[in-house]
Amino acid sequence: MSGYPDELSGHVSASVKGAAASRADARRNRDRILRAARDLVHEPGELKLNAVAKACGIGQGTLYRHFPTREDLLVEVYRHEVDDLVAAAPRLLASHPPVAALAAWFDRVAGYARVKRDVFAAVEAATWRDLAAHSLGPIGEAVELLLAAGRSAGSIRADAEARDVIVLISWLSRLDDTELDSRGPRLLAILVDGLRAPGGIVTGSG
Repeated sequence: MSGYPDELSGHVSASVKGAAASRADARRNRDRILRAARDLVHEPGELKLNAVAKACGIGQGTLYRHFPTREDLLVEVYRHEVDDLVAAAPRLLASHPPVAALAAWFDRVAGYARVKRDVFAAVEAATWRDLAAHSLGPIGEAVELLLAAGRSAGSIRADAEARDVIVLISWLSRLDDTELDSRGPRLLAILVDGLRAPGGIVTGSG
């Protein structure tokens, strides 16, 4: 028994369900806003909040409740991208051999580099420095997770360190879209081959 009169219990239950539905709706709106902003930040010119609201089909008031300023939105776009990149490492290792997981993760790094480049160009210097400082640790841990799996399997060279990879992939965010599309995949493939254990450079994802 609930301990409440039946009528009051029904009101409480309806209130709880309503609150849960409201939270779920808010999460969906937030996700839609972030996806739209991620796409629009690549467009020429300054990101406009009204353009984001229009792109995801919500009112400007709803957008401002989630992100009061343009910089708030851009910061969250970048943080969301970092979170997705970091979370991808264990998922890929669960379904791929270590070197293949590393190669697939590098494919995601290319997308992250685009977002990093465009967000950092659009926010204040102090903001992007803070974002860079706070993302370095989680990204480094994701890299180390991938490298450690490869070292344990004997497929990644024993002397490879996460910091080596961070330094080598940092140039990606300095490339424009044309060069990132044309040169990025080849350079990342070269990096994967360079990380293989001696004798482990083979055709395919191994």
